[in-house]
Amino acid sequence: MLAPISHGAAVLMALGAVFLLVVGVYEAFLKRFFEEVGEQREASLLGATRRVLLNKLGVVVRRFMSESVEASLRHQLIKAGDPSDLKPEEVISLQVLAAIGGVVLGIYVVAMMGWTPVLVLVLALIGYFYPRIWLRDQVVKRHHQITRALPYNLDLLTLSVEAGLDFTGALGKVVQKGKPGALQDEFGLVLKQLKMGKTREEALKSMMYRVDLPSLTQFVTALIQADRMGTSLGKVLRIQSTQLRIERSQRAEKLANEAPVKMLFPLVACIFPTVFIVLFAPIIYQFVSGSV
Repeated sequence: MLAPISHGAAVLMALGAVFLLVVGVYEAFLKRFFEEVGEQREASLLGATRRVLLNKLGVVVRRFMSESVEASLRHQLIKAGDPSDLKPEEVISLQVLAAIGGVVLGIYVVAMMGWTPVLVLVLALIGYFYPRIWLRDQVVKRHHQITRALPYNLDLLTLSVEAGLDFTGALGKVVQKGKPGALQDEFGLVLKQLKMGKTREEALKSMMYRVDLPSLTQFVTALIQADRMGTSLGKVLRIQSTQLRIERSQRAEKLANEAPVKMLFPLVACIFPTVFIVLFAPIIYQFVSGSV
């Protein structure tokens, strides 16, 4: 008959098993993970860890992604200017990680403060959809930058063409002398594609697909039609430049007209109550205290 195991021996055996489990997990997974983190060219350890973790999780997520979802996310990333060099599967991975983080935070808040368990679901949904919202905001921000930079760069392109340069040379002047930003990067990519042998129409259509902005699409369509019909490029650019300046003035007038409406809520909710408190609080206090 075997002798019973003492409490101390059982604890040692349990600690030994945990130690061996940790060593096994480290040798099987964590060691290679940390090596890959060290190989990354990120500025911070957190950025390198995030990159490796998203790559690992993205390999699993990619197996379950449909082609339509991947194409839609890829187009969104292209329109956003490839922020953080993300891939479509990495965006889904971010959604999964954020949802898990929302669940953990929700469970902690519910356990500590006794709030309703529905909070766990709400935080999980917020975490899941936040990466998509962030990506959409990046697209809007980039579109805003391009819209603001387009009139100036188009004027510079028009002046260069009217001065006698061809389209490629004028575009090179815009890339060289224009203001740094998203539009200059797009023009630089078009210039590289032209130098690599692509036709003007192919390069411009590629930019139109990447940006997917109505004002830029209108400009590119006009250039393509002028190229097909043999119309003077300088005249077309001058018309487009004038049209963009008119549209910019109209947008400014629209925003100016919307400003009083947008100021109404903070005026009523914040400023008026403060004024009323300053004016009438002493009078009300005197009535209540019987000083009057």
